[in-house]
Amino acid sequence: MNVLFVCLGNICRSPMAEAMFKQMVEKAGLADQIYVDSAGTSDYEEGNGPHPGALKTMRRHNLPTAGLVSRPITRRDFDQADYIICMDDMNHDNLRRMAPVDDVNKIHLANEPVPGKEDTPIDDPWYTHRFEDTYQSLATALPYWLDIMKKQLRA
Repeated sequence: MNVLFVCLGNICRSPMAEAMFKQMVEKAGLADQIYVDSAGTSDYEEGNGPHPGALKTMRRHNLPTAGLVSRPITRRDFDQADYIICMDDMNHDNLRRMAPVDDVNKIHLANEPVPGKEDTPIDDPWYTHRFEDTYQSLATALPYWLDIMKKQLRA
């Protein structure tokens, strides 16, 4: 199963989600069944590592940061991903425009499975500088996604 986390520049939210979800997948013993990656809807930050605020927050929570390099989403990502999980409506709209017709159903908002928060965005800390809020929002949403994927793997 392939999971791709997506935000605008791939330097704040999506690499944080990637690192968090990889750690969760490993702890669940599913690293050989669930592949996790991240990308951006733009190429603005291509080749850059995570934002310093994201790095600081990830390190504070003992998340691995090695190998996190911004890249734009590609056609291959759409083809290979089972889940494309994005952070806000702008990412969602951009992805739906970019996606081949057969892949639109793979695109989801991060909070989609969270009861009462289905349409709530994960705000961009590049603007707010509230990286811990981003971490906490993802810490709420990601376990729901892991449960969904575990059920799918068992089916």
